[in-house]
Amino acid sequence: MEYHLAMKDMPADLRPRERLWRYGPEYLSEIELVALLLGSGTGQASALELAAQMLSRFDGLPGLAAATCRELAGVRGVGPARAALIQAAVQLGRRLANQPTRTRPVIKGPNDVVALMMEEMRGLDREHFRAVMLNTKNQVLGTDRIAVGTLSQSAIHARELFKNAIKMSAAGVVLVHNHPSGDPTPSKNDREITKRMVRAGDIIGITVLDHVVIGDNSFVSFKASGLL
Repeated sequence: MEYHLAMKDMPADLRPRERLWRYGPEYLSEIELVALLLGSGTGQASALELAAQMLSRFDGLPGLAAATCRELAGVRGVGPARAALIQAAVQLGRRLANQPTRTRPVIKGPNDVVALMMEEMRGLDREHFRAVMLNTKNQVLGTDRIAVGTLSQSAIHARELFKNAIKMSAAGVVLVHNHPSGDPTPSKNDREITKRMVRAGDIIGITVLDHVVIGDNSFVSFKASGLL
């Protein structure tokens, strides 16, 4: 009797799901990605073997994507449920490809940061420390909330600031926090935190481009003020 090794019985570094978590989906082969959609194999074939059979039968990924639900379900071991899951994944990919390209905001200076963050942060009743993550063209990749409450050197950690910036391959970050008093004048603590984050960014390779303190419809830019 021929034995087929199930994915759950494979070494961890060879399982598609674990490899996806560790390296990202872009590092998986087409066979591994289809196997993840299938979830499990049959008594006659593992999920990886079944995925390979499907890609061979339909002449690769384009043929698999063009196959009807009935054609997919006709493959031994696939069935209606798995066929529907594959078609749903294909349709999501098509819809994503047809989405209009999103224009990312560009940060050219502190005024752009203020336009992005002022209305959200000016009325907050506690201090919020956030980061605006930028790519090499200074386009906004996203914003990240680092800390909330009374901000101190012990409350702001470089690892929290740069964790998501590293994940998003950010080239630079702009620090932003608010003063609930409405007065954006940087405190001594604000300056010390900024220096520490700049040093950490230099080590990691992600530039701290500015630190903007937001008050009540007013702000202070460390860079524009010569504090950075």
